[in-house]
Amino acid sequence: MKKLSQTVVSVMLVGGLLAGCSTSSNGGASPSTSNPTTVPKQTDNVVKKEDKVKLTFWRNSGNDTENAAFDKLVASFMQKYPNISLEMTPIPYSDYDTKLRVSIASGSPPDIMALDAPTVGSYANAGALKPLTTYFKTDGNMDDVPKSTLATYTYQNEIYMAPLTESSIAMFYNKKMFQAKGIPLPSKNPDEPWTWDQVLDAAKKVNDPANGIFGIDPAQGFGNAGGTAYFKYPIIWQFGGEIMSPDGKTSKGYLDSTQTKKAIQFFSDLYNKDKVSALEYPPDPFPNGKLAITIDGSWSLSNLKEKFPNFKLGEDYDIAPLPKGTTQAVANGSWALGISAKSKNPDEAWKFVNWVTGHDGQKTYSEMTKDIPSRYSAAKEFPELSEYPKNIFVIQNQKYGRPRPITPIFPQMSDTVNKMFEDVTIGKRNMDAAIAEAITSIDKAYADVEAQKKK
Repeated sequence: MKKLSQTVVSVMLVGGLLAGCSTSSNGGASPSTSNPTTVPKQTDNVVKKEDKVKLTFWRNSGNDTENAAFDKLVASFMQKYPNISLEMTPIPYSDYDTKLRVSIASGSPPDIMALDAPTVGSYANAGALKPLTTYFKTDGNMDDVPKSTLATYTYQNEIYMAPLTESSIAMFYNKKMFQAKGIPLPSKNPDEPWTWDQVLDAAKKVNDPANGIFGIDPAQGFGNAGGTAYFKYPIIWQFGGEIMSPDGKTSKGYLDSTQTKKAIQFFSDLYNKDKVSALEYPPDPFPNGKLAITIDGSWSLSNLKEKFPNFKLGEDYDIAPLPKGTTQAVANGSWALGISAKSKNPDEAWKFVNWVTGHDGQKTYSEMTKDIPSRYSAAKEFPELSEYPKNIFVIQNQKYGRPRPITPIFPQMSDTVNKMFEDVTIGKRNMDAAIAEAITSIDKAYADVEAQKKK
């Protein structure tokens, strides 16, 4: 679950620390713009040919393939732009967020930084990022990126990150279990998902707790708050509910809506009423034949192929679109590049960002890493992304993808939403009381961040 674990760790961003540095960011402008004789305007030719611009780029160190892909992109960029020198610093994942936050708070951030989608609200609200909207409109080929994807990296009407890759989730099901019970197989068409009622019906038919077999794991359990919340947001949306207001300030009127309550009740009933889901499963229950249906990510395709070679796609299991309630919806957003508000050379920094996240850069990166590109044109370069099963993940994101709540308190909100699901499902707490407490916690977290900004 590589992509999910990246998302989870990256969102653990302490809003107060970033907010504390926001007053020194000069409203997102470069601190050198007060001296127009030494810093060129954004519309000018950035540097003379004899000048050498030095840029710094921080990113979390990935696996060997990801590292090699970035090495190749950096080398090709400096070959094309010999007047720009780019120093890339891969940082161990466990240290990345902390070091990045400290660099921002101390006023010495890198020019370019790799960021996970849910962090856009925190960084942008703190004034740590330079808006990229003008750059995108000038030469970022915005029409090549799904509008819902751009929305994921937009805060208060400004785009702050340039997306590189996507990941998505879908319904994995045990084909042989379905056939043994005479259950019609779901459609493989990304536009024809089963309803959650159909999923529940199938889960009941294959459910056999006495023999340790359960019908469905709807959201990867409860173990990791940020990660499992990533799986729960779509269920709320699919039933017509919402988590937060569009401006990311409150959950009141959204988390307590009738539609959201219906989604939470349905989820809880899977465990407590219908008993087709379990709070704990044995290791690897899906490939080991102990779980008939699981909601899992595109990253699991390679994991299953590598670790469970006898559990074969098309023979033992298949993949269908994510189920729907009244509508289709899936969470989008993955890793992206942003430019520091303090960069003295934002135009050159954009050249690199656009080089990496443009069509050619995404093609190069995805050829090596096998990740899903975020651009339409780059995705079309890979025939397998237009074919089953990967087309399910790609088309879902492009047509039905939705941003997770864009808010400066994303980590706190994510933890709170997951706790709410736990309270109702595991603790069997009154749903209205659990939701009311969650709203109070979320609203307080937002008020705290805003108060910290004013200090």
